[in-house]
Amino acid sequence: MDNQQRYWLVGASWNGVDHQDEKFVKNHIWVLGWGIDEDKVQFEAAKEIRPGDRIAIKRMKGRGSPMIAIKHIGIVKGVVEDDERVICSVDWIGINLERDVASKGCYASVHGPFVRTPETSAWINEIFSL
Repeated sequence: MDNQQRYWLVGASWNGVDHQDEKFVKNHIWVLGWGIDEDKVQFEAAKEIRPGDRIAIKRMKGRGSPMIAIKHIGIVKGVVEDDERVICSVDWIGINLERDVASKGCYASVHGPFVRTPETSAWINEIFSL
């Protein structure tokens, strides 16, 4: 997996309702805005994001929906982490998108890394193609 392109689906709604994606795009960042004390699994996953990875901000389509909306896609340029948050510098290359794709269970804040396989390639293309 080290030489393969890696892909991440991330959220940008704090407390489920406070949407941060426009601020993130404007400032060329993505932030996991809470630390290890709140959700160790999500925090540890976010710490695995690295420069060159592809990232997509997604939003849930509503309770019970099997779909998510892809809002923005970008390329990670750098990552800063501390005990409270993970901050990625991002070159947002596709913004204000409205792509509905199958969630495949990606409802939490951080999902990935995904790599291209015969099983994932079509789904990754739906999300990340320009």
